[in-house]
Amino acid sequence: MNSVIPIIPIAATSPIDIQSLVQPDRVHKRVYTDPAIFELEMDRVFGQAWIYIGHESQVPKPGDYFTTRLGREPVVMVRHTDGQVHVMFNRCPHKGAKIVPDGSGSAGKFLRCLYHGWTFKCDGSLLSVPLRSGYECTALDLKDPQYGVRKVARVATHRGFVFASLSADGPDLKEFLGGVATSLDNFCDRAPDGEVEVAGGVQRVIQRNNWKIFFENLHDTIHAVATHESSWRAAKEEHEAMPAGTPKPFEVVIVDGNGEPLEFWEKLELKGYDHGHGFMEGIFVPPTDPVSLAYVASLEAAKGAEQADAILRVNRHNTIVYPSCSPHTSFQQIRVIRPLSVDRTLVEIFSFRLKGAPEATFQRTLKYTNIVNSPSSNVMPDDLEAYNRVQEGLGSDGGDWVSMHRAAGRDQPLPGGRASNGNSEMPSRNMFAAWAGYMGVDTGVKTNEHAGSAE
Repeated sequence: MNSVIPIIPIAATSPIDIQSLVQPDRVHKRVYTDPAIFELEMDRVFGQAWIYIGHESQVPKPGDYFTTRLGREPVVMVRHTDGQVHVMFNRCPHKGAKIVPDGSGSAGKFLRCLYHGWTFKCDGSLLSVPLRSGYECTALDLKDPQYGVRKVARVATHRGFVFASLSADGPDLKEFLGGVATSLDNFCDRAPDGEVEVAGGVQRVIQRNNWKIFFENLHDTIHAVATHESSWRAAKEEHEAMPAGTPKPFEVVIVDGNGEPLEFWEKLELKGYDHGHGFMEGIFVPPTDPVSLAYVASLEAAKGAEQADAILRVNRHNTIVYPSCSPHTSFQQIRVIRPLSVDRTLVEIFSFRLKGAPEATFQRTLKYTNIVNSPSSNVMPDDLEAYNRVQEGLGSDGGDWVSMHRAAGRDQPLPGGRASNGNSEMPSRNMFAAWAGYMGVDTGVKTNEHAGSAE
């Protein structure tokens, strides 16, 4: 696997009054463009929240490891000989060298630092050091736990999805996830065997935009018709050129859907939860194509027709687990967000196999990823161009504020959050309410209260 590009911190140049930059229905452009604010985010948002690390299936056997970043910090997820998964700083306590190289692999029965051969169990505890006698009668006590590999403050899993936090304080993972835990549940419930696994490698895209712009776009239904016009028109024309009565190919279905009128999107429901999470409830359309029917048959055989129908009717599009990932339950993928700088964001796209489902189901997942999320696809390049233009435009003197006014004041309360129609900018307001909380200010947006205008 390719290495993750390191983050180069940029020091703050002037005091920042965060409170003045965030209002209930608009935010100042500095929250997307100021390097000093980005550094505060790394400390306060990514330093406090539960951040998605990976899936347990990425370390299937003892000694298997997977490296990533937790905010700025290089970390490694590794499975111990007792089967437990640990997340530790990828740093040897001796001279500070990375213990394992970036990527994934197997360390065998223990972790061994390349530099001087310090050796650790896969739970991070120190196993042996060269020239142990050289440390006798010194201040360094090799029995002291501090000379093991340091673990991150907290690690927890939900249905095999591994999260970690650099902070020892805060809500536990169950409380943090709240209502979006049901999306992760549905992700796994769609597997006839009740389990999923990462498969098919990973796609990586470095986007030339602030990480928050990417998240805001995931639940922005208004952009679909305009931004993706060239792709959805081409898809419609391709189908119209086929012989009359030809069923829409899968490739056409997933692209031309962006061309639905705004009235269609209005019927969808957006839900936003505490801590910035949310999802879009899509309209369930029973499948009729052979691949889908074969999959449904396998799910019904495992769980019964009634339960299978209930599982499939949970139609979530682009769930957001703020601030680190976006699971897509229908097409079994997760997009993971790794901020690199104020205007650079690494997005990693992982595809999952539903255990017990026909192989054609997984091949469809890969096809969806390639058609929609690949940088060479018919869809993602449109979004990347839009993100780039937003980032560049925000750097100009053409205005100071970014509007999030659409349908403000119309949110409906729900336990632990709020709901709105599909064309509302509630998700952006909800995410910035969480962002402001991490940053130590109050936007005025409260759970179970209607959002008001700042104008």
